[in-house]
Amino acid sequence: MRNVINTAKSRVLGLAGWSGAGKTTLLEKLIAHSVADGLKVAVIKQTHHDFDIDQPGKDSWRHRQAGATEVLVASGRRWALMHEAAEPSLDALLAKLSPCDLVLVEGFKHAPIVKLEVHRQGNGKAWLYPDDPAIVALVSDVRVDSTLPQFDLNDDAAIYQFIRHYTGV
Repeated sequence: MRNVINTAKSRVLGLAGWSGAGKTTLLEKLIAHSVADGLKVAVIKQTHHDFDIDQPGKDSWRHRQAGATEVLVASGRRWALMHEAAEPSLDALLAKLSPCDLVLVEGFKHAPIVKLEVHRQGNGKAWLYPDDPAIVALVSDVRVDSTLPQFDLNDDAAIYQFIRHYTGV
Protein backbone atom coordinates (compact mmCIF):
# COMPACT_ATOMS: atom_id res chain seq x y z
CA MET A 1 0.00 0.00 0.00
CA ARG A 2 1.66 3.22 -1.15
CA ASN A 3 0.56 6.74 -0.28
CA VAL A 4 -3.01 5.70 0.54
CA ILE A 5 -4.80 7.72 3.20
CA ASN A 6 -5.52 5.17 5.86
CA THR A 7 -7.75 6.59 8.56
CA ALA A 8 -8.29 4.66 11.75
CA LYS A 9 -11.48 3.40 10.14
CA SER A 10 -10.80 2.84 6.42
CA ARG A 11 -8.71 3.40 3.30
CA VAL A 12 -9.51 6.40 1.12
CA LEU A 13 -9.17 6.75 -2.66
CA GLY A 14 -10.49 9.54 -4.86
CA LEU A 15 -11.85 9.80 -8.36
CA ALA A 16 -10.94 13.21 -9.74
CA GLY A 17 -11.80 14.85 -13.01
CA TRP A 18 -13.92 17.47 -14.66
CA SER A 19 -17.70 17.29 -14.85
CA GLY A 20 -18.91 14.97 -17.60
CA ALA A 21 -15.83 12.73 -17.56
CA GLY A 22 -17.70 9.67 -16.28
CA LYS A 23 -16.77 9.64 -12.59
CA THR A 24 -20.25 8.83 -11.30
CA THR A 25 -20.83 6.01 -13.80
CA LEU A 26 -17.43 4.51 -12.99
CA LEU A 27 -18.07 4.90 -9.27
CA GLU A 28 -21.35 2.97 -9.54
CA LYS A 29 -19.52 0.08 -11.21
CA LEU A 30 -16.67 0.11 -8.68
CA ILE A 31 -19.15 0.03 -5.80
CA ALA A 32 -20.89 -2.97 -7.37
CA HIS A 33 -17.56 -4.84 -7.72
CA SER A 34 -16.64 -4.01 -4.12
CA VAL A 35 -19.97 -5.15 -2.71
CA ALA A 36 -19.80 -8.36 -4.76
CA ASP A 37 -16.42 -9.05 -3.11
CA GLY A 38 -17.93 -8.50 0.34
CA LEU A 39 -16.32 -5.12 1.00
CA LYS A 40 -18.07 -2.41 2.96
CA VAL A 41 -17.80 0.79 0.94
CA ALA A 42 -18.67 4.40 1.72
CA VAL A 43 -18.81 7.30 -0.72
CA ILE A 44 -18.21 10.99 -0.21
CA LYS A 45 -19.54 13.07 -3.12
CA GLN A 46 -18.61 16.71 -3.46
CA THR A 47 -20.82 18.92 -5.57
CA HIS A 48 -20.44 22.54 -6.50
CA HIS A 49 -24.15 22.90 -7.13
CA ASP A 50 -26.79 23.76 -4.58
CA PHE A 51 -28.49 20.50 -3.69
CA ASP A 52 -31.24 19.36 -1.42
CA ILE A 53 -32.16 15.81 -0.44
CA ASP A 54 -35.37 17.10 1.08
CA GLN A 55 -38.67 17.47 -0.76
CA PRO A 56 -40.65 20.71 -0.60
CA GLY A 57 -43.70 20.35 1.59
CA LYS A 58 -42.40 17.38 3.62
CA ASP A 59 -42.12 17.85 7.38
CA SER A 60 -38.31 17.93 7.43
CA TRP A 61 -38.26 20.52 4.62
CA ARG A 62 -40.75 22.62 6.54
CA HIS A 63 -38.55 22.39 9.66
CA ARG A 64 -35.54 23.68 7.73
CA GLN A 65 -37.61 26.42 6.13
CA ALA A 66 -38.67 27.47 9.62
CA GLY A 67 -34.99 27.94 10.54
CA ALA A 68 -33.68 24.69 12.03
CA THR A 69 -29.92 24.40 11.38
CA GLU A 70 -30.04 20.61 11.68
CA VAL A 71 -32.79 18.18 10.83
CA LEU A 72 -32.29 14.46 11.32
CA VAL A 73 -34.78 12.18 9.57
CA ALA A 74 -34.88 8.52 10.58
CA SER A 75 -36.78 5.41 9.56
CA GLY A 76 -36.42 1.72 10.19
CA ARG A 77 -33.95 1.42 7.30
CA ARG A 78 -31.90 4.63 7.12
CA TRP A 79 -31.27 8.05 8.54
CA ALA A 80 -30.06 11.33 7.10
CA LEU A 81 -28.78 14.44 8.80
CA MET A 82 -29.18 17.74 6.99
CA HIS A 83 -26.90 20.38 8.42
CA GLU A 84 -26.95 23.99 7.27
CA ALA A 85 -23.34 25.26 7.26
CA ALA A 86 -20.35 26.08 5.11
CA GLU A 87 -18.81 23.16 3.24
CA PRO A 88 -16.76 21.03 5.63
CA SER A 89 -13.25 19.80 4.86
CA LEU A 90 -12.72 16.31 3.50
CA ASP A 91 -11.11 15.33 6.82
CA ALA A 92 -14.20 16.49 8.71
CA LEU A 93 -16.44 14.45 6.40
CA LEU A 94 -14.25 11.36 6.73
CA ALA A 95 -14.52 11.63 10.52
CA LYS A 96 -18.32 11.36 10.24
CA LEU A 97 -18.26 8.00 8.45
CA SER A 98 -18.64 4.64 10.15
CA PRO A 99 -15.78 2.14 9.80
CA CYS A 100 -15.61 0.51 6.38
CA ASP A 101 -13.09 -1.16 4.09
CA LEU A 102 -12.88 1.59 1.49
CA VAL A 103 -14.04 5.18 1.10
CA LEU A 104 -14.36 6.32 -2.49
CA VAL A 105 -14.33 10.09 -2.89
CA GLU A 106 -15.90 11.74 -5.94
CA GLY A 107 -14.80 15.32 -6.25
CA PHE A 108 -12.33 17.11 -3.98
CA LYS A 109 -10.04 17.02 -7.02
CA HIS A 110 -7.45 19.22 -5.33
CA ALA A 111 -7.41 17.33 -2.03
CA PRO A 112 -4.09 15.68 -1.13
CA ILE A 113 -5.49 12.14 -1.33
CA VAL A 114 -4.49 9.34 -3.64
CA LYS A 115 -6.75 9.42 -6.65
CA LEU A 116 -7.44 8.18 -10.13
CA GLU A 117 -7.96 10.82 -12.78
CA VAL A 118 -11.07 10.20 -14.87
CA HIS A 119 -10.78 12.06 -18.18
CA ARG A 120 -12.90 12.20 -21.32
CA GLN A 121 -11.24 13.70 -24.39
CA GLY A 122 -14.53 15.06 -25.72
CA ASN A 123 -14.82 17.41 -22.71
CA GLY A 124 -11.92 19.47 -24.03
CA LYS A 125 -10.56 19.96 -20.50
CA ALA A 126 -6.91 19.84 -19.48
CA TRP A 127 -5.50 16.82 -17.70
CA LEU A 128 -4.98 17.15 -13.94
CA TYR A 129 -2.17 14.59 -13.51
CA PRO A 130 0.75 16.71 -14.72
CA ASP A 131 0.20 19.10 -11.79
CA ASP A 132 -1.08 16.64 -9.16
CA PRO A 133 1.39 14.13 -7.70
CA ALA A 134 -1.46 12.42 -5.81
CA ILE A 135 -2.85 11.00 -9.06
CA VAL A 136 -1.66 7.40 -9.32
CA ALA A 137 -3.49 6.18 -12.45
CA LEU A 138 -5.37 7.51 -15.46
CA VAL A 139 -8.81 6.40 -16.62
CA SER A 140 -9.79 7.73 -20.03
CA ASP A 141 -11.09 7.12 -23.51
CA VAL A 142 -7.62 8.02 -24.89
CA ARG A 143 -4.06 7.02 -24.07
CA VAL A 144 -1.41 9.59 -23.26
CA ASP A 145 2.35 9.61 -22.95
CA SER A 146 2.71 8.97 -19.23
CA THR A 147 4.40 6.47 -16.95
CA LEU A 148 1.24 6.24 -14.84
CA PRO A 149 -0.93 3.12 -15.24
CA GLN A 150 -3.72 3.76 -17.75
CA PHE A 151 -7.14 2.17 -18.03
CA ASP A 152 -9.96 2.43 -20.53
CA LEU A 153 -13.06 4.16 -19.12
CA ASN A 154 -15.11 1.03 -19.84
CA ASP A 155 -12.73 -1.45 -18.19
CA ASP A 156 -14.19 -1.19 -14.70
CA ALA A 157 -13.05 -4.72 -13.79
CA ALA A 158 -9.38 -3.86 -14.39
CA ILE A 159 -9.76 -0.51 -12.62
CA TYR A 160 -11.31 -2.27 -9.63
CA GLN A 161 -8.46 -4.81 -9.49
CA PHE A 162 -5.95 -1.96 -9.60
CA ILE A 163 -7.73 -0.27 -6.67
CA ARG A 164 -7.77 -3.52 -4.68
CA HIS A 165 -4.06 -4.06 -5.28
CA TYR A 166 -3.04 -0.44 -4.73
CA THR A 167 -5.01 0.08 -1.52
CA GLY A 168 -4.51 -3.40 -0.14
CA VAL A 169 -8.22 -3.96 0.55
